[in-house]
Amino acid sequence: MAERTLLLDKLRNIGIMAHIDAGKTTTTERILFYSGKKHAIGNVDEGNTTTDWMVQEKERGITITSASISFDWEGYRVNLIDTPGHVDFTVEVERALRVLDGAVAVFDAAAGVEPQSETVWRQANKYDVPRIAFMNKMDKMGADFDMSVKSMVDKLGANPIALQYPIGVENEFEGVIDLIRMKAVKWDDDLGLEIKYAEIPDSLSEKAEELKDELITQLANIDDEILQMYLDGEEIPMDKVKSVIRKGTIESKFVPVFCGSAFKNKGVQPLIDAIVDYLPSPLDMPPIKGKTVDGDKVERHSSPNDPFCALAFKIMSDPYVGKLTYFRVYSGKLNKGSYVYNSSRNIKERVSRLMFMFADKRQDVDYVAAGDIVAGIGMRSTTTGDTLSSEDNPVILESIEFPEPVISIAVEPETRNEESKLDAALTRLMDEDPTFRVSTDKESGETILSGMGELHLEIIIDRLKREFNVQTRVGQPQVAYRETITVPVDTEGKYIRQSGGRGQYGHVRIRFEPLERGKGIVFENKVVGGSVPKEYISAVGAGVKEALMIGMLGGYPVVDVKATLYDGSYHEVDSSEMAFKIAASMAVKEALSKGKSRLMEPIMEIEITTPEEYMGDVVADLNSKRAQILGFDTRGNARVIKAYAPLGRLFGYATILRSLSQGRSIYMMKFSHYAEVPQDFADKVLNR
Repeated sequence: MAERTLLLDKLRNIGIMAHIDAGKTTTTERILFYSGKKHAIGNVDEGNTTTDWMVQEKERGITITSASISFDWEGYRVNLIDTPGHVDFTVEVERALRVLDGAVAVFDAAAGVEPQSETVWRQANKYDVPRIAFMNKMDKMGADFDMSVKSMVDKLGANPIALQYPIGVENEFEGVIDLIRMKAVKWDDDLGLEIKYAEIPDSLSEKAEELKDELITQLANIDDEILQMYLDGEEIPMDKVKSVIRKGTIESKFVPVFCGSAFKNKGVQPLIDAIVDYLPSPLDMPPIKGKTVDGDKVERHSSPNDPFCALAFKIMSDPYVGKLTYFRVYSGKLNKGSYVYNSSRNIKERVSRLMFMFADKRQDVDYVAAGDIVAGIGMRSTTTGDTLSSEDNPVILESIEFPEPVISIAVEPETRNEESKLDAALTRLMDEDPTFRVSTDKESGETILSGMGELHLEIIIDRLKREFNVQTRVGQPQVAYRETITVPVDTEGKYIRQSGGRGQYGHVRIRFEPLERGKGIVFENKVVGGSVPKEYISAVGAGVKEALMIGMLGGYPVVDVKATLYDGSYHEVDSSEMAFKIAASMAVKEALSKGKSRLMEPIMEIEITTPEEYMGDVVADLNSKRAQILGFDTRGNARVIKAYAPLGRLFGYATILRSLSQGRSIYMMKFSHYAEVPQDFADKVLNR
């Protein structure tokens, strides 16, 4: 097993993450080219990149689904996942970061930290993923390395340390200063294959010395040996510097920062060096924690000697091989054709084939082991977030949490003959995407599709047409409204039914109180003296939560309510779980009628970047949409407007913004919170 340990030490599982249009896919293309995995460079504008392989990605020039690829570099194997930058597809970033060991955060050097940069950074914080940063587009008008690094401090709370500094900016960007070697690095040819080291230009020597001193000071804070050498004025060996940078990066003490222009083929090879030099191998990461089926805590180490343990993080429907299950192997070994135990669902699954993926292409392998990120065929019941393990040593890992959908549309097939095709297609799409939901409106019988935004649902409809050959008619987008109570209320629910033989008896007293926004539904038992027997408490809780799924204003789910069961009574013969469940639902109805229920709407956080001359028109339009302006900022030669706005007023906003600014403004929005709807608008929604 020594050979496998060596392989683990030489393995890197990383992701590339950023705001939309920061250059993730372009950077990935260059990485594949310089590593020899591709013999020609693809470009997003030409629709021939490796990781943007879907038709919808090629047409729109954006990444929609995360793509897994592998390449070799200087004796290392790197598994890389290129993730989307658009907020509608944030689920792809979430599940990728859950199974990765490190990440490269790409920033537009003219914009610094942008809204989705913050979102993906918080996701990486959530999973304690070590990062390095790449300030891309140093050749772009308005590029500013110092501003971009400072924005990491101001907006992300990060501790960046520059390991490079640009030589020139915008049209004059020539190369970078390597602050470890203290050499200038330039690329002489158009393809960026010829790297030349030279002396640092005199005009930048003072800045380079200043940054090198800052770097050594940071390293001295975490390594006593470097501190002593620094105090003694000794020259610190480059190997020692790099080893301490690696240690600090893996422990998330700081974030090494690099720079370049992926599109101009400058700065990418040092970035690949940094991936293998500073980001962790599976052996550098702590053991994965899980629980046994009995709830006991257990750990699995990154070793083929430990029992098999893996997490399924992505499902895809492949037109040629069927359902693909992507999973990260944390420990042990799995052979193709063998059985694996899905401990999350208590079932056995047969893995007929195992494959390493290269975007939409695949390579069959006989076995996989600790550290591998692979895809398997044959696991029919496994879904995103399920744990796969050996049946002899089952373990359940922490699953993946996904945000709730905020926008819905109604859809129906153009002909009755396509109903079954539509149902089958929607089921497969739900398997792939945990943020995509399908439901049926009980009153109208319509099929309702719910997702994270207009673009998300637009892509779903497009895939139904192209991949599944289902023609549909689509209704207007619908907002996922909620309801809540605004005042505390004490209620009583009593269900008594007498008939021949045994009757039904359930009686509860429940106090309902409004909670802070985002707290959901809380049920608490404060019964004393056994007025409601313990065996019926869970039935009361279930009855409360089930009844709160349908509010009294418009039938929308009720949120942010605490229900406290404090009294009741029972009958020794006639009481049952069902009777108490019905009594609880009766108490809910009383609470909703007396608790001054109000309608809630999803509020989006929106950031608009616009030229100065269109500021007035954009702000005036936002005010007409009941937006709350949060503030203004300057980014390069553009102005940035931050605001909260109700989702219901933002449908089609991309078209409106383009017309207001002659196509020169851009925006990004994400769900922020639910807030009460003003009464006059609530009356319109409820058709009063």
